[in-house]
Amino acid sequence: MASIARWCLAHRLATVLIWLFALGGTATAAGFAGSAYTDDYDVPGTEAGRAGELLQQGFTQLGGDADTVVWHTTGPSSTVRGADIERTMTRTLDAIGALPGVGAVTSPYETAGTGQISADSRTAYATVTFDQRVEDIPRERAQALVDTAKAAEHDGLQVELGGSAVALTEAPALHLSEAVGVLVAALVLFLAFGSLAASLLPIATALVSVGTAYAGIVLLGHVMNVADFAPMLGMLIGLGVGIDYALFIVTRHRRGLRGGLSVHEAAREAVATTGRAVVFAGATVCVALLGMLVLRLGFLNGVAIAASLTVLLTVAASVTLLPALLSFIGTRALSRRDRRRLAEHGPWAERPTGFAARWSSFVERHPKLLGAVAAAVMAVLALPALGLHLGTSDQGNNPATATTRQAYDLLGDGFGPGVNGPLTVVARLDGADDRLALDGLPAVLRGTSGVSAVSPVTYSNSGDTAFVTVVPDSAPQDRRTSELVDRMREDVLPPVAENTSLELRVGGVTAGYDDFSEVIVGKLPLFVGVVIGLGCLLLLLAFRSLAIPLKAAVMNIAAVAASFGVVVAVFQWGWGSDLLGLGSAGPVEPFLPVIMVSVLFGLSMDYQVFLVGRMYEEWRETGDNRRAVRVGLAETGRVINSAAVIMISVFLAFVLSGDRVIAMFGIALAAAVALDAFVLRTLLVPALMHLLGGTNWWLPARLDRLLPRISVEPPGVPAPRAKIPGAHDDEEDLTVALRVH
Repeated sequence: MASIARWCLAHRLATVLIWLFALGGTATAAGFAGSAYTDDYDVPGTEAGRAGELLQQGFTQLGGDADTVVWHTTGPSSTVRGADIERTMTRTLDAIGALPGVGAVTSPYETAGTGQISADSRTAYATVTFDQRVEDIPRERAQALVDTAKAAEHDGLQVELGGSAVALTEAPALHLSEAVGVLVAALVLFLAFGSLAASLLPIATALVSVGTAYAGIVLLGHVMNVADFAPMLGMLIGLGVGIDYALFIVTRHRRGLRGGLSVHEAAREAVATTGRAVVFAGATVCVALLGMLVLRLGFLNGVAIAASLTVLLTVAASVTLLPALLSFIGTRALSRRDRRRLAEHGPWAERPTGFAARWSSFVERHPKLLGAVAAAVMAVLALPALGLHLGTSDQGNNPATATTRQAYDLLGDGFGPGVNGPLTVVARLDGADDRLALDGLPAVLRGTSGVSAVSPVTYSNSGDTAFVTVVPDSAPQDRRTSELVDRMREDVLPPVAENTSLELRVGGVTAGYDDFSEVIVGKLPLFVGVVIGLGCLLLLLAFRSLAIPLKAAVMNIAAVAASFGVVVAVFQWGWGSDLLGLGSAGPVEPFLPVIMVSVLFGLSMDYQVFLVGRMYEEWRETGDNRRAVRVGLAETGRVINSAAVIMISVFLAFVLSGDRVIAMFGIALAAAVALDAFVLRTLLVPALMHLLGGTNWWLPARLDRLLPRISVEPPGVPAPRAKIPGAHDDEEDLTVALRVH
């Protein structure tokens, strides 16, 4: 690390230009290539996935995105069948049909649209089918649809629109959330450093690395499946960890300047010491993110690689671009007061003082009480996670002012909640017996509990594929709809296909998400085991201890559980979701647990590395566990808390994104970081380390010899030999050598 720092300092202008060229080059390439994200979350091999495949094979014309135009009369005596309303909406639908990209419009005033007028004749809807999938539809075309339909509104006639393409028009055009997060981070950095130049460097480093990563993710979408939320997720993680990593290095650099080192010496030492911890922390985040690859789910692979790319670039910028920038600002990394003191009184050694030192001593005196309080807080916050319900959050969860939400509500009120998420029974048939059995299916389905309406059988041109649309009497995200899917698959359809060669599959939005949830839950134990195992192995190699990685695993699981408790309370129970502009209560997205476990486990490891790394450094120098824990907490407490405030601010700012999934990520990550920094790392971890004493640093001598050696801090300090009460080792006489080379 020292050699990297020396090169970057000696070639500081070249280092800055290389990064600017990388940013400009990738941004230009991404601009020319355009985005190619996908929202295809289908899991091959599931029943809903097989239903979709059969439908595509038999009905190729159903490939485009379908949206709805809903209108509702508000006058006391007017109806959608009135001559003036019918004339207005027919003219509007004709105009929509002439828009670029619109393949077909199914009007309720035509034979094909039978059933698209509500029983009270106050609500009607038309289906607008584009000739492209939603990921290929330009926002301008979707906006043209909205503008054309909305132009028909007048007193007594309300027009709203729903569907995936329409939702594109509700996405924020400006990155307000990123701007707010960066501004708050800059303010916190200025208060912590007292130097404008020093506070701007972490921001600049993070923006360059995250901007490069964002453009790289755009290009990545052309070579593999990348989910449409991956760039925002990468930016969210990158801004948080990027600013934090730079904060840790700048803090160490400032300490060196106060200690009398030259600018280049201080920067080199900061990269050689704290830079090592940054690289190690970034590696743990990447390992946790890449753990998603074991699930072998296409779109999650893209998310894992995109997020890992962002973290990798933020780490690289922190140990290369940042020292080069530090050399440019010289001693202005210090506040004016510190520079004046340095000039008048010379260098001084920093000692932990103030609240951080007093808190560290307080924890040392009351480890049992404070440990119990911290454990109780985490347990209480984790309780809501026991009621976690995975499912599809649909446009009924959008903010009440959104046209997609109003269209959803109008359809639900006029036609029943199930019309917003119909199920599709797809059949593959061969011969007259199969067709005869299938013709009787609608009658069987109409007599099934939980079914509101059933369409006639629609056959493909070749006659070997058919489908039936089933409208439940409950909303798509309702548990009763999931129960209906299970009932149809297990009890209703098997007797229909008995003694025939019929292949019947149940698809649709709810069925697809239910299948996806089942796959995720089934693979979650393996995934969590891999992530925890790899993380513990890295900590074992770095700190030569059994207790440190085990405690880290428990702490990380606690942080994940508590953060999911907060997500359930806000999004599933609806506590404050409307107040925050997040729409109404609904289930948690099925893919959220996997991504959140990866991200949260990685971020939790960051603070573990920085906190325990300083304790380990002190332990190696003195062999005194109480002193190591006390000094480590006192010296890192302030910077960890500042870093946490920055990361929390960045994550919470993404609640303003207008995207429910990104808002879930933001709140979950902010809650996890807050609990990790202010409860676990400053309370529970030091309390446990005081209670365990020298056992914290114990490793069997035989295992110590077998393990390869890596270093978080630079080598050179002789390692103490620790007497571990109660430990037995037949070769080392109860003593282990903790050396890091």
